[in-house]
Amino acid sequence: MSDGDAKVKSLFIYPIKSCRGISVTQAPITSTGFRWDRQWMIVNSKGRMYTQRVEPKLALVEVELPSEAFLENWEPSSNSYLVVRAPGMDVLKVHLGKPPLMVDNVSVWEWSGSAFDEGAAAAEWFSKYLGKTSRLVRFDPASQVRSTDPEYANGYRTMFSDLFPFLMISQGSLDVLNQILKEPIPINRFRPNILVEGCGPFSEDLWKEIKINNLTFVSVRLCSRCKVIAFCLVS
Repeated sequence: MSDGDAKVKSLFIYPIKSCRGISVTQAPITSTGFRWDRQWMIVNSKGRMYTQRVEPKLALVEVELPSEAFLENWEPSSNSYLVVRAPGMDVLKVHLGKPPLMVDNVSVWEWSGSAFDEGAAAAEWFSKYLGKTSRLVRFDPASQVRSTDPEYANGYRTMFSDLFPFLMISQGSLDVLNQILKEPIPINRFRPNILVEGCGPFSEDLWKEIKINNLTFVSVRLCSRCKVIAFCLVS
């Protein structure tokens, strides 16, 4: 980072693509980003992704993982679940163990491949909530590879995130934006993985290399998805 006093303020993980995120104090890093980040996705009857762009009700879906799931080298037990909640719905529990079935032709943007199928109960839950045929699928990094755009980050991988493994924004950028808005908006509107503070507004746009503890992140491009003031990274 070029701003010497900048530091990490918050970390966020979004287990199910386009659903609400989780604020965490620590997060293991894998070759595809933070562990659990965008590992699940809701798809339609043809295996195509659902996102908030076309299904805004997904913004109300809350997810929860065991607190110990964010410890290094933690593995699920028979009592480990992804817990899903939404208005007017019963609680859905999805076991974190490896599902027995896989489905083909799951697609997110230009990528298509196979994914674990989280079963009938999850499919029924999301179909009822969205009012249309839906299934919950889970990325399998052991058998599938979804490469990032080689023009910007050749040799890197991600799961179901839109573009790259990490997304960064600064508190200063959000503060300046909120000064010109009639109604301030929270940071979760921008869905970053890493929120930093202690730097000038939009200074993160110019960072080429970011060092956090003993990790080095490389900035590859400004994020252009939706209306996001954010920053795509690889590590």
